[in-house]
Amino acid sequence: MSAADGGAPATESTTVLSALSTEQLIGSGQEGGLMDQVRAWVQRVRGGDMGALPAVAGFVVLSVLFTALSPFFFTERNFANLLTQAATLVMLGMALVFVLLLGEIDLSAGVTAGLTMVIFVVLVAVVNLNWILALAIAFLTGIAIGTFIGFFVAKVGIPSFVVTLGLFLGFQGLELIIIGAGGLYRVETPEILAIQNGTLPTWGGWVMLVVMLAVSATTSWIDRSRRTRAGVPNRTIALVWAKLITIAVLGGVVVLILNQNRGTGFKAIEGVPIVVPITLAILWLGTFVLDRTKFGRYIYAVGGNAEAARRSGVKVAAIRWSAFIVCSSLAVVAGLFSISKVGSVDAAAGRDIVLSGVAAAVVGGVSLFGGRGRLIHAAIGALVIAVITNGLGLLNLPAGVNYAVTGGVLILAATIDAVSRKRAGGSILRT
Repeated sequence: MSAADGGAPATESTTVLSALSTEQLIGSGQEGGLMDQVRAWVQRVRGGDMGALPAVAGFVVLSVLFTALSPFFFTERNFANLLTQAATLVMLGMALVFVLLLGEIDLSAGVTAGLTMVIFVVLVAVVNLNWILALAIAFLTGIAIGTFIGFFVAKVGIPSFVVTLGLFLGFQGLELIIIGAGGLYRVETPEILAIQNGTLPTWGGWVMLVVMLAVSATTSWIDRSRRTRAGVPNRTIALVWAKLITIAVLGGVVVLILNQNRGTGFKAIEGVPIVVPITLAILWLGTFVLDRTKFGRYIYAVGGNAEAARRSGVKVAAIRWSAFIVCSSLAVVAGLFSISKVGSVDAAAGRDIVLSGVAAAVVGGVSLFGGRGRLIHAAIGALVIAVITNGLGLLNLPAGVNYAVTGGVLILAATIDAVSRKRAGGSILRT
């Protein structure tokens, strides 16, 4: 599935080497004033690099549509419910981004999440192990699974589709062996249940927003100072302020809505769900790794052209191996979110979600061909799918319609990706 199979111009190896050698700089595309940046963005879109633009447009259109069709869609209660529903899919989609950027796939990510949570719950409920130790064992299991997949893909050379498909089938069998057909264990660890069902105090949401603004501002200033010291032009400062204002406005609206009482009984339910800051923290950390570390730059290089990256000195096999470990580790977090929401684990845990995770990443703008995409794209794609599921459910439409609509959106997103790559390739050839 790697994009490298199609070959690359001879000069691409030199380009990759030049990009990788400037390790202290943060690539930010074309520099210049605000209008220069706008024109450069329009040019990239016209050239086929649309990123998450289709997904964002789809999210807005769907939200407006369901708000008009259902009086319950745009309410405080449903807004919070939408975020908690999407959290598992957001995390799994972000996990898959690391392998999709390489042009690979992990069909076992969903059942990896399920199997590790089966192990966790059985250790707590049957063995009476401390939940923290049981969770550590679950994470170690996820790391071991990623190591296993990475070995056979990177070292043995078996296609990732085959290896992970085998594990997808095998892990379902292990779940049946551990739990038994029709078996089910309830999650009774309060700390785990609180992830999806607990909320921050009302002031906690505002603290979260302030931290987001502080981290974003600090990162931007550090990036600018490093580029200045290296003698590299910076983008206009207006872009930094625009980003901070956008975060402040959108974040403020979200926190304000979630701080409203959405309880139906005597007990007030208000505040940002605990799963939201956890997800945002992992999103920021993963984005930092991909954008600002050698490992992240190598992932994009390998996904763009593995042979060019290898000639530039990148240890391609190690990068592939590491990406599968990261993917399986984040899949464990997705499983944790899932059992916190559902409150139980059965022998079918994780069986149905992996393809939705791939769909989330692709719908958000992550390329199936490798080398293009960001974690935020997977998060946006997951929100689009969650809006479809949530909105159709509020309209009392059958589940079959949900699958059909989601499938159509996925095909449309994959088509946009393929067409945009062809347009980008044509632009390169014309220049």
